[in-house]
Amino acid sequence: MIYLYSFVFCGFVCAVSQYFLEKSKLTPGHINSALVIVGCILSGFGIYDKLIDKFHAGATVPIINFGHLLVTGASEGYDKFGIIGLFKGILTNAGAGIAFAIFCAFVVSIIFKVKY
Repeated sequence: MIYLYSFVFCGFVCAVSQYFLEKSKLTPGHINSALVIVGCILSGFGIYDKLIDKFHAGATVPIINFGHLLVTGASEGYDKFGIIGLFKGILTNAGAGIAFAIFCAFVVSIIFKVKY
């Protein structure tokens, strides 16, 4: 049942995103930014943790989770270091994923040739 819940939530997020992409003049960059902001808002109100408990990997895989990671990192940094911790902790939770994405992009850029 966990797999079904994960699939349904992630599919719902992707379907809503695709709907807005096709029915509006928003670009994929706008949609991604909006999803990160929605993740920040849901995490700020404490809703996203409940979604993760219910939908497991379906809630941690899409881009909406990046906003959640930013807010939780900033919140943990604030708890540890005060106001400066907002800036120190913002990428703590997402740092490994960002580093891996940069590494993969580097490897792909070495392997494949750019077409003009």
